[in-house]
Amino acid sequence: MSTSGKSNKGGSRPSSNPSGRGGLKVRVKTARGRSNSSARWLQRQLNDPYVQEAKKRGYRGRAAFKIAQIDDKFNLLKKNSRIVDLGCAPGGWCQVAVERCGPGARIVGFDLQEVEPIAGVILLQGDFMEDDAPARLKEALNGPADLVLSDMAAAASGHPQTDHLKIMGLVETALMFADEVLVPGGSFVAKVLQGGAQSELLKLVKTKFKSVKHFKPDSSRKDSSEMFMVATGFKEN
Repeated sequence: MSTSGKSNKGGSRPSSNPSGRGGLKVRVKTARGRSNSSARWLQRQLNDPYVQEAKKRGYRGRAAFKIAQIDDKFNLLKKNSRIVDLGCAPGGWCQVAVERCGPGARIVGFDLQEVEPIAGVILLQGDFMEDDAPARLKEALNGPADLVLSDMAAAASGHPQTDHLKIMGLVETALMFADEVLVPGGSFVAKVLQGGAQSELLKLVKTKFKSVKHFKPDSSRKDSSEMFMVATGFKEN
């Protein structure tokens, strides 16, 4: 994939791939109070170019590069769009949306927990499956959404099949929400895990969108089973 991304009118987008990956590797020794697994996690964080680049750019986490690379591929973050980010904490996806869509966009982040303010983003706290959530969102957006994003994941149980079913359930609920708030022709992006239940969800999504594709950004860890479902061309009910 290109490291330069696409260009918007009025200016070019910043690269979604970190530069200078060939630096010195940091080694973390185990110490009292630190397990081998926590030392490995810390070492991976310290040597992760996306973690380093996120800090450099002021992003709230390396996940910001996932939506940037998805957008490089599918060109979803357009000027003056109405966008909702479900489960937006800590806010990295919203930051990229603001950066790429410009001041004319209406971007709403939705999360159960309180999120630190983000310039250019309306933050709503609550459960997006509550009955009044679609109405709250449309009021904040001043209309229906052009794009619904979901990077949600349930807490890991350590059992891959259970975790897979949990995240598929989250995607299905996000899809139900998108079905209520998207404008005809709109788009939906959600994190999924590779596994058996994915095919059933795919069939459902295909009944609602003209095109459905899967994409694994470079910024997704190589050992992770996560992918992103990118559905475009929402069909009018």
